[in-house]
This record gives sequence, C-alpha cells and structure tokens, in this order.
Amino acid sequence: MKFAKMHGAGNDYVYINAFNETVADPAQLAITLSDRHFGIGSDGLILILPSQQADVRMRMFNSDGSEAEMCGNGIRCVAKYAYDHGLVSNQKIRVETGAGVLPLQLFTNEAGRVEKVRVNMGEPRLTRSQLPMNGPSEEQVIGGELQILDRTFEISCVSMGNPHCVIFVDDVDTFAVEKYGPAIENHPLFPKRINVEFVEVLSPTEVKQRTWERGAGETLACGTGASAVTVAGVLTSRTERRITNHLRGGDLEMEWAEDGCIYMTGPAVQVFEGDFLPQ
Repeated sequence: MKFAKMHGAGNDYVYINAFNETVADPAQLAITLSDRHFGIGSDGLILILPSQQADVRMRMFNSDGSEAEMCGNGIRCVAKYAYDHGLVSNQKIRVETGAGVLPLQLFTNEAGRVEKVRVNMGEPRLTRSQLPMNGPSEEQVIGGELQILDRTFEISCVSMGNPHCVIFVDDVDTFAVEKYGPAIENHPLFPKRINVEFVEVLSPTEVKQRTWERGAGETLACGTGASAVTVAGVLTSRTERRITNHLRGGDLEMEWAEDGCIYMTGPAVQVFEGDFLPQ
C-alpha cells in the first residue's frame, strides 16, 4: 500500500490515495500507522477519496482510531496531494469533509507545487447542541466557567465542524497541558469528547496556541482549533478579527471575515512517500 507522509505546521498525518488503494479497516490502520515506534509515526490517518459533490473527499482518523469530522491542517495537505499528484488541475477546489464541503485556494511555487493553501473553514457554530455539549440546547458558552481537577477555568466553546474548548492562560509555554487537556477532553459535559486549546494573547493581532486533541493528545498544530481561537478571541474582546496564531509547528494566518466565515492560510508540506507492507 502506497502512502505519503505530510504535515501542516507540524500536524502530521499519513495520507493514502483511496482512488487507487482499498482500505478495509481504516480505524485499525490508523492505530498501526500512527505508532511512532512500530509504525510510520503520525497524529493520524487521512484517506483521499472520490466525491460525488466535490473535487475530492477526505476522511480523517486520529491515532487512537477514532474518526473526526475535519482537520484544518490535514485538509491543506489533502489539497496539496490532490494537485501535485494530478487528481485535480485547478487552483480553486472543493473538498468534502465530515463537516461539509469546504472551498480552498491553492498557491504554488516556481516548480508548480502547492506551497500553501487558504481554506474557507465556514461559519462557527456556537450553541451547545451544535458542539455538542450538555445543557440548554440553544445556549452559547462564551466566557463560561468549568471546574476541573483543582482549577476553575473560563471557557469558550466553538464548533468548526468538530468541537473545541478555548481557554486563555497567562503563560502557555509553562502551562500543564498534559494534566488538564485529557481531563477536559473527557469531561461529562462533552458527550463526544472535545478538543482543548490553551491560548496566550500576545497582542490584539497575535496569539500563541497549544492544543490537546481528542484521540491524539498534544499536537504541534490544529487548524480547526486556530479557527475556534479566532472566534473566541473576538467574542471575549481579546483579539481583532485578523490574527497571526503561533503554534508549536508553525504560524497560521487567521481571519473572521465580514461574510461570517473563518479563513485560514498556512503551509502544506510533503515529507516523503513510501510503501507500507501489512503484516
């Protein structure tokens, strides 16, 4: 089985061209391939498939085998793979995801390879029922409180196709992400678990983010998480509508535009290709 290892701002996945390859059990394959000691090593597995309503379709599986609706860094790499490998020929494409069909703008380098991608991440979803989050279905949780372990946090919850809990902290570099991340991810408030963003505001136009992803642990970047952070920053009057988000794996340019949609621009990199031999 042929594969490509790719990353967007350090958020790395194994990609399989399911136009050509057949994957019988993608959940188990994700667990096998993601193992950084006995497999290829990644945050998960992404399949690139034919679509009846877009140019291509993506399915994304975390390293624990659970399937997620979308991945902002992953979708940029899907676009790069599809263009660089001739699955699409236009620099404006549409990708079908578990969170709907998203339009993307591709930017190529002098060699004609995709270097970065701008994604319309769609409009944020803010009610408890859209996340999902237990409680009054139409209520929004922006600047709410969550008591967890020995702390009470101010939380803002945003869905960008998958759910995020955004928490602003004073010093994100020293914050105990590995302690509080899994506790919040698995809190009973969130019936489908939740991704958690810990964010330090550097200025009204700059933030620094660390992410605890459900099913994967801490990752170097999260595009849907950066989108949720953009929304939470505006709604809590901490940041402007256009920001640079510094993640551990690189920077993302974010904008909550006047049309109500979140736009994310960032890199897409192919590291290597290879053949996986199932045991």
